[in-house]
Order: sequence, then structure tokens, then C-alpha cells
Amino acid sequence: MLERLSRVLWGAPTVILFLSTGLYFSLKTGFYQCFRAGTWWRETAGRILRPQAQGTGLTPLETLSTALAATIGTGSIAGVATAISGGGAGALFWMWVSGVLAMMTGWAEKVLSIALRKKTAQGWTGGPCLWLREKGCLFLARMFALCTVLASLGMGDLVQTHSMAQAAAHVWGVPAPAVGIASAVVTAVILSGGLKRLGQVSSALVPVMSLLYLAGGFWVIAAHASRLPSVLGAIISSALSRQAIATGGAAAALQYGLARGVISNEAGLGSTPMVHCQSANTHPAQEGNWGIFEVFFSTMVICTVTGLAILTSGASGGGSAQTAAAFSTVLGGWGEGLIALCLLLFGGSSLLGWSWYGASALRELAGERWVALYYALFLLLAVLGSGMKSETVWLFSDCCNALMAWPSLLSLWLWRREILAWGRGR
Repeated sequence: MLERLSRVLWGAPTVILFLSTGLYFSLKTGFYQCFRAGTWWRETAGRILRPQAQGTGLTPLETLSTALAATIGTGSIAGVATAISGGGAGALFWMWVSGVLAMMTGWAEKVLSIALRKKTAQGWTGGPCLWLREKGCLFLARMFALCTVLASLGMGDLVQTHSMAQAAAHVWGVPAPAVGIASAVVTAVILSGGLKRLGQVSSALVPVMSLLYLAGGFWVIAAHASRLPSVLGAIISSALSRQAIATGGAAAALQYGLARGVISNEAGLGSTPMVHCQSANTHPAQEGNWGIFEVFFSTMVICTVTGLAILTSGASGGGSAQTAAAFSTVLGGWGEGLIALCLLLFGGSSLLGWSWYGASALRELAGERWVALYYALFLLLAVLGSGMKSETVWLFSDCCNALMAWPSLLSLWLWRREILAWGRGR
């Protein structure tokens, strides 16, 4: 049933909505993400470590790291492998296409996150709930909030703890419940310090875990560099060849590539604007550049390294085990250990980010009184999710993401003229 529902929700209408949103903002800005790459790179990576005046909110590094903590989850390791096993090598091609367009979807979200944010007793608030209410779309606002809560429990909780538990059990023999309990305890301790502690932990964790994973991935690709030309050819042919189109392989590649691409960068889901509205930055156009950088780093860098490591090494299987097998072709037994460690770090960081997203959405939906109960449920599912079936967890997450994306993307279309004006500094 979940598989059938996932196919329906990720059918042609959702694919068209995602791609057309990114394409619209790309065309209207003259493909800013491509032809002005130097500009947004200087405004993001070029400034991230410079001393800056601290306003009321998260620093640029804390904002970026908190958002990336949620986006660079186990989907960057297990999700890419699942996409390749389900959609073939062509899934990586469509992940790239959707990633390039998603850069401008992420840009639009971050512009709006600063331009429309409002101050509350709990701090800044923003995101699709607020944007839709401002346009009088109360039903869509409530739909987004509900779907965000569900997505936080699915993709942000069950998917992460399941992948973490699988890896720890396979490599170190740690019982799955022990991983779930440890994850819940650590998450609870960090969340008790509020958003500022979450930002500080993320800004320390994300750079380390990203560099660790990329170092291993580049090593694997370099060791199999002679296979790169044939792998790149297979990626293109399985996505665009007549045979792939005739046999349905291209359609499968498109569906899996887009769905897992969304999990990897979250552009269009409306989740990351909820943390970007907390930024000390006050300029919508500057914040928009961070949206481009996030998608670039999570999809075009992290996911590409995962995909190429798998394909060049010839590793088979699916999920995190396939990625571990790819790393093991060069690193031996250390490869599995590295992937297990990265899964624990990536998954743990996603638990932090998504628990905060879910709580923020619940505040918009029902007020503060249910937030404590939500956190208790989130931590309970972190324990239970460690023992769930892999396929069930991923399919449930795909469904939640699609339901969350529709109101979020529609809100960008409703505000499209204002986004373009604010994004150009007017």
C-alpha cells in the first residue's frame, strides 16, 4: 500500500511542480546559480569564517550548520544507494538536474524566510505556514504544518535511527535498541539547551563529519578513476537513451533521483526556512545565497561523491551496506567502520534539526501546549525506529515529503513576484 501511495504522490504532477518551480526562478534570474556562481560563493563560503557583527540570532555558520545538520542525513549515504539500486545509474543524473534547479528553489525559500519573518515570544518565526497565512491560505498552512510534523517523525526520525542502528549492528554488533536509546538520550540533552545550543553543536559537528566522509569518498573514486568515463556514460545513457525510455528505466531513474534528491537537500520542502528565519542576517538577498550553497553542498557534492564511489567501485546491494561495500574496496575493513561512523554522525545531526522543525510546525498548528508531548513521541520513535523494516521507513518518508512539498512550493508561486524583487535587493 505504501509503495503504491508513494508512486502516486511522486507521480508526474509532483515532479512537474518541483522542476517547474526551480526552472521558473532560474529563468527569471538568468540562471543566477550557474552564471553568477562567483557571487554567491563569495557571499557564503567566502565569508563564513570571517568575524561578523553578531545580532540577535544565529551566526551564519550556526544557521548553515543547523540547516545542513538536517539535510545531510543518512539520505546522503543510504538514500543515494537506494536511488541507484531502484532507478539505476540514471538516478544520479536526475539528482544532478533537480539539484541545479533546486538551488534556486532554495534561494527563493531563504529570501522569503528573512523578508517575511516575525518576532514572537519564542523568537523569530517564519516558513510556509506564515507565508500561506499572509495570503489567506489557511487550509494550506495547516496542511503544511501537519505534514511537517509527520515528515519529522518519518524522514527526520525513523529513517535516521533505522540507518544508524543497521550500521552499528552490522559493523560493531551493537544491538539496535541500544543505538535507538543512545540517540534519544543525546538528542534530549542537546535540545534541552534550546536553539542556540543546537546551532553550536551543529557548527562543530557538520564540518567535521562532512570532511571525514568526503575524504573517504574521494579516495575511493580516485582509486577507481579509470572507470569514471564508462560510469559517466552509463549515467547519461540510463537516464536519456531510447532504450531506457522505452523500457521505463528512465522514468524509474527520474522518480528515484528526484525523490532522493529532495531528501538530500530539502529544497522546496519548506523545512530549512524555519531555521534560516532565526539568522542574525537581515538582508533577504544575502540569505538567499545560503540557500544555493546548501543545495550545492548537500546534493552536488556529498551525494555525487556517494554515487560515484558506488558506481566506480561496482558495489552492489542497496542502502548503507552498498555504500560501505564501495568504501571497503579501497579501505578494507576500515571502509565499513568509516561508513558506520558517518551514518551515526549524519543521522544524529538530522535528529537534532528535524526535531526542532517538527516542534516549530506543531507550534504553528496547535500552540505551545503540545510541544512537550511531541518531543516525547519523537524520542520514543527514535528508539522504536531502530528496529523497523528499511523499505517501510523509506516509503513512509517519501509519502510525507511529497505531502509536505505541495503547500510549500505553492507558497513560493504565490509570493514569486515579491521574492524576485527582494532577491534583487529591492
